[in-house]
Amino acid sequence: MAAGMKKLSKTFVWILMGMLIVGLAGFGAVNFTSSSSSVAQVGEEEVSIGNYVRELQREQRALQAQTGQAVTMAQMSAFGMDRMVLGRLISLAALDHESRQLGLSIGDDNLIEELSAIDAFKNVSGDFDREAYRFALRNAGLTEKEFEDDLRREAARTLVQNAVLSGSKMPATLTETLTSFIGARRSFSYVQLNAADLALTAEAPSDEDLQAFYEANQDQFMLPETKVITYAALRPSTLLDEIEVDEAQLQRLFEDRADQYQVPERRLVERLVFASEDAAASAKAQLETGGATFESLVEARGLTLQDADMGDVTMGDLGAAGTEVFAAQVGDVAGPLPSDLGPALYRVNGRLEAQITTFEDAKPDLIEELASDRARRLVETQAEDIDDMLAGGATLEELATESGLELAQINWTEDTSDGIAAYEGFRTAAAAVTAEDFPEAGFLEDGSLFALRLDDVLPERPEPFADAKDKVLAAWQADRLAKALKDQGEAMLAQAEQAGSFAEGTDVKSETGLTRTAYIDTVPEALVSRVFTMEVGDFRLVQDAETAVVVRLDAILPPEQSDDMTLLTQALQAQLDQSLAEELFEAYVQDVQARAEPRVDQQALNAAQANFQ
Repeated sequence: MAAGMKKLSKTFVWILMGMLIVGLAGFGAVNFTSSSSSVAQVGEEEVSIGNYVRELQREQRALQAQTGQAVTMAQMSAFGMDRMVLGRLISLAALDHESRQLGLSIGDDNLIEELSAIDAFKNVSGDFDREAYRFALRNAGLTEKEFEDDLRREAARTLVQNAVLSGSKMPATLTETLTSFIGARRSFSYVQLNAADLALTAEAPSDEDLQAFYEANQDQFMLPETKVITYAALRPSTLLDEIEVDEAQLQRLFEDRADQYQVPERRLVERLVFASEDAAASAKAQLETGGATFESLVEARGLTLQDADMGDVTMGDLGAAGTEVFAAQVGDVAGPLPSDLGPALYRVNGRLEAQITTFEDAKPDLIEELASDRARRLVETQAEDIDDMLAGGATLEELATESGLELAQINWTEDTSDGIAAYEGFRTAAAAVTAEDFPEAGFLEDGSLFALRLDDVLPERPEPFADAKDKVLAAWQADRLAKALKDQGEAMLAQAEQAGSFAEGTDVKSETGLTRTAYIDTVPEALVSRVFTMEVGDFRLVQDAETAVVVRLDAILPPEQSDDMTLLTQALQAQLDQSLAEELFEAYVQDVQARAEPRVDQQALNAAQANFQ
């Protein structure tokens, strides 16, 4: 009896050891001490730790490939990737549970057919290769049983999915309604009045008129929320006078820039290469007798002028042909002359003179460049001291006094782009600064050092009349013009409605069969959309700042019967059917998941994430 118990105990230990080995194998190289083999239980199905880790690793690799940077588990959690992976696996497990409850599965014959269709398991002849099958699974860290079970589950899920999705069809009424709306057409006539054509007498408003207009339309003259910011800046340009530049350094920099300051004479050249000297000479003779042009010779070779274009070249670039080509006048064809591809004709299209800049002429630019570079480095060396002063509680005013920084104040809005606000670094800091922030040193794109402080925030407010007077005058004149345009448009509209047609002698324009997406230049943008709200015979006035249009709807037309409309109808129906099917399947999955009552093992989940590599 004791021997039997001892044997049973040893067997139990080996079973436990086997389970531990299997669990660790499924988990890969990750080492953790959780006693659970799954992170979630969904009905009768489990979401194994191995599957969870593999899916996390797949998402990690995809994210790293997308960003080009290593991604940690903490970052994945911040992005919500861990919850997304777990949710996806729980959904799949819920479908597996539903398939099991429904008794769905595929037989061995179907399984063999599925395996045979996977390219990774085929030999060079295209047949299923068991050794390739085992090798691929071994590299993936899977056993044949695990993979085949996964394949069976996936096939069962596909059966469930197809059963829900198949036959999902949106009623044709919706498609017809959408197609009729999109393809609807209108024919209309209109007369247009332009502001430029109005003859208004000159009128100068009094200050009282402008003041009244300003008060009645104060929303047009509002200043945005404004930050009052004090800043201190140390710019390299202010240090240039303190920097001495060595003459020898200037000479070396000038020599290094020889290709910039010593640009030789160049020619704009096209080259046409021939197979032999005789062919090139014959082509040149045709040019001289007028029997051909350079363009026709190029075209006869099956080439384009772009193929023959050499760009701007120096005499050295042309080799042995350089002297004669450079001696030719613009428009001349030189040759036949040698080239690295054979005898060729060269056409000179332009002459670029040499650009020689002497050391004395280049010296001011060289001094500024060297001095500016040293000035930026000098600013960088002072940055640490300025940082220390700010950290010690120094104010921007003290920085300006003790370190020679420029001190200024600016009223900053998102539209401010003058002075220091032209730099992106300053705009970013100004947008983010709050009253609680302490000044910190930062750098601008030109190497300047700056620090800023928020003094006040001015809310949105009316711009003072005295400052906005020019804007008020312009708005008053525009309003006067718009009213005159509207008055004439309304008079024309009343006349047309009374007579049932436009007056004789007016310039009536017509449009036929336009859809909602049609665009008509020079008319108000809202004209076409307004037409689609009208009944046949109706007149309507449509106006913007520049023009007024009196329009009459002449006809309401159905969608055009064309191949494009047929394709649109088919595409809409397919899209609606797909949307319906997806919504039905999503609702079904949510129901399946709710009935499966998933339970998450938070301890196992935490252990897997804590040891994720």
